[in-house]
Amino acid sequence: MPHVRTRAALVAASAVLLGALVAAPAVGAVAAPAVVPAAARASGGLADPDAPTAVPTHDPALDVDRGGVNAPEAATTTWSLVPASAEGPDGRVSLRHELDPGAQVTEHLALTNHTDAPQTFALAAGDGVVTPAGDFDLPPTGTAPRAAGAWLDVPATVEVGPGATVVVPVTLTVPADARPGDHPAGVVASLATPVGADDARVVLDSRVGVRLHLRVTGDIAAALAVTDVATRYVPSWNPFAPGAVEVSYVLQNTGDVRLGADATVAVDPWLGASASTAGDPVREVLPGGSVARSVVVPGVWPVLRAGVDVSAEPAVVGEDVVPVAPSAAAASASVWTPPYAQAALLLVALALVLGVRTARRRAGARVEQAVARARADALATVGAPVR
Repeated sequence: MPHVRTRAALVAASAVLLGALVAAPAVGAVAAPAVVPAAARASGGLADPDAPTAVPTHDPALDVDRGGVNAPEAATTTWSLVPASAEGPDGRVSLRHELDPGAQVTEHLALTNHTDAPQTFALAAGDGVVTPAGDFDLPPTGTAPRAAGAWLDVPATVEVGPGATVVVPVTLTVPADARPGDHPAGVVASLATPVGADDARVVLDSRVGVRLHLRVTGDIAAALAVTDVATRYVPSWNPFAPGAVEVSYVLQNTGDVRLGADATVAVDPWLGASASTAGDPVREVLPGGSVARSVVVPGVWPVLRAGVDVSAEPAVVGEDVVPVAPSAAAASASVWTPPYAQAALLLVALALVLGVRTARRRAGARVEQAVARARADALATVGAPVR
């Protein structure tokens, strides 16, 4: 039998609307399910992307006065999808496995219909991605999986009676040549609901999902890289105040496991004090993925040129175990810091000095001319020779 290691941890069970898969509350029993309205969508912003968060019970975007559609049937159809054993929900909030290449394991998901009418739900597996906002996501409905999502075998549809729960088997088969490391994926249960008037009818595809954390055993690397560093100096038009440097960069996960990161950007002018600021924390970057960030470093005086250093300290995400020390990343660049305001002030000062000197010179010349005329007039009057 293939070597299989399984462990449960607090990681995201996901609620998804229109293709977004974000964190959802944990569920331990059918009596207290993670009920997600078909029209609801959870918000991100968690320091730990695996930690559960509350899910709103109503989405104002569906109100007519907010520019959406008025769909009572979409707002009242509720269901939940949570990890389970063969007997029912088991209290986990995600699926987490560490498997050898070629291994196979059967999991279970509990799909509960919280309405008083039977419903037929579509089930699908997908490859995991992270959005630019840092939220875990699955591709839109109908996108064929090409990575770990293709290793999951789930029924295409499941019919669930009113108030009933159906335990759905999910088979995970790891290819024999699978790359060691993390392979994110997920399973969603969706319900397509027609909403709107007949002449403007649309289909609202609402999804509830469970995330799969899969790690394939073998030699792994954990590393980040900082690339595409771009800089721009923003001067202050107050000549007695420093300006700021805008720095944009990309963090790439060049290793085999997901990582978070804390970045620091430092600006070091060739003359004067350096300045630094922390970038926005990166909660999660999947292997082979990247995330773009930008920061503004204030307090940089315009001394023609400055060096820019971007460093990223990797961090282990959530309850993950990384057997190797992640490698830090750094990149350098430079930026021109022209002293526009100071040069303008200097030009004004020089113009004032030159103006004063010119005025004094002209005034002196006029005085000398007046004295010379007076002397000439006096000598002409007395007839004396000019000495």
